Amino acid sequence: MNSRIKIAPSILSADFAQLGKQVAEATKAGADYIHIDVMDGHFVPNITIGAPVVASLHSWTHLPLDVHLMIEQPERYIPRFADSGANIITVHVEACSHLHQTIQLIKKLGMRAGVALNPASPLILLDEIMTQVDLIVIMSVEPGFGGQAFIPETLDRISRLRNILNNRKLTTELEVDGGITINNAPEIIKTGANTLVLGTSIFKAKEGINQALQKIRRSVN
Repeated sequence: MNSRIKIAPSILSADFAQLGKQVAEATKAGADYIHIDVMDGHFVPNITIGAPVVASLHSWTHLPLDVHLMIEQPERYIPRFADSGANIITVHVEACSHLHQTIQLIKKLGMRAGVALNPASPLILLDEIMTQVDLIVIMSVEPGFGGQAFIPETLDRISRLRNILNNRKLTTELEVDGGITINNAPEIIKTGANTLVLGTSIFKAKEGINQALQKIRRSVN
């Protein structure tokens, strides 16, 4: 497991009227990635942003852009996100008819490849693909909307997946996404995650983005 815990602020919870400035603030505060949720209104019941917004963020941050495609048939749009400058693209196991081929496409286009798993989907769905990806995202809420509460059973899933990765001697990054707060972040890391996606806890924090991110950082180190 990587020694440095990575923090990936999710712009789903940002003020879109101030998006560039808030991304710059999160960057300055010490974020590791900028997490971008792309939703199509079909795979999840919400619509968010597309490749042009991803491209626009390069003028506000030097950080890797961690693009999470919560969309049906993601392979149709992967080249567009590659052209927009995405550094990591994560697709859902549940959304891909030809998952191996989709992962290979992401890598062929020069990006790191991730795969995400919904809360009710069994870990065994990752069994044949985990050696092919750079990143696994365990969803700890139902995907679609920010501000949801962390599903407690996720801790057991993280622990089991960490044991599988360790037993296979895989260095795959284990990212957890949804409902993470300063209160549960330490336990999530202790259980086996090494990257945390936080939206509401950073972008909507009363103390501001910088202080919120610093508090999260101190809590997990």
